[in-house]
Amino acid sequence: MTDEGLCTFCSGTRPPLPDGATAPVPATGLGPGAGPGSGPGSGSGGWGVGTWPRSPVGLSRAVIALLGCVIASDLFVIGAGLHLRGLWEGLAADESLNIYIDPGLRAQELYDLAGNVQTAAFLATGVLFIIWFHRTRRNAEVFESGVQRMGPGWAVGGWFVPVANLWFPYRVASGIWEASVRLHPDGGWRTVPKTVLNLWWGGWIVSVLASRIAVSQWNRAREPEQISDAAALVAAADALDLVAAALAIVFVRAVTRMQVERAGSREAATVPERAVPGSTAP
Repeated sequence: MTDEGLCTFCSGTRPPLPDGATAPVPATGLGPGAGPGSGPGSGSGGWGVGTWPRSPVGLSRAVIALLGCVIASDLFVIGAGLHLRGLWEGLAADESLNIYIDPGLRAQELYDLAGNVQTAAFLATGVLFIIWFHRTRRNAEVFESGVQRMGPGWAVGGWFVPVANLWFPYRVASGIWEASVRLHPDGGWRTVPKTVLNLWWGGWIVSVLASRIAVSQWNRAREPEQISDAAALVAAADALDLVAAALAIVFVRAVTRMQVERAGSREAATVPERAVPGSTAP
């Protein structure tokens, strides 16, 4: 524990080593702590996997805050889109209306602004989420390298491989989930249902596919009725994105909590208790 009452993992510090002891050497093979990047110079400060896990708590808080911004931007763009859709729907019913002047122009400008805000929030969140994702993958290698299906680099690269990005990040996340589960007090393996993981990934995939379909229909729309229908589809896709962001918050909180608990049990098992001042060794 630190002076602030935080465990060394949450505070981002490492537990002190016993007198005369040196940092443990990274293991080889498939045991805990082994994996790509283990070896001299591959501690927590590098891209490799070190001997001690690094706290994901601070990153998780930032990611959750940005996911909240994504949800807010989705609500903004849904409201602006539905308002614009109402104008196009009115034009489809009465062709004598002129929506190309106020308030039509203001509605279009508001929709464009909402779209830019949504894009900025999504990009910022995506970057920070991937950093957090990579951090938790490196920690998973320290906890249980034997259950990892893909290397730490895929926690970043897996998102950018066409088609494969619909599956690779899930495989990485599955390994993170399994390795982050706290063991039984006797050291036995304990499983936790992947309900949160599956809901998050399913929500993300549905959101991505719905967005692509909606944008494609929006780009093809030419007549007022077609534009109105496409705007409704885009709003539905934005609503699914909102749900996916909420599920992502649950996922980030769950993985972070599990890794804090797993690191706490690992620390308790690794670091011996300090001798009480004035006591003598047996």
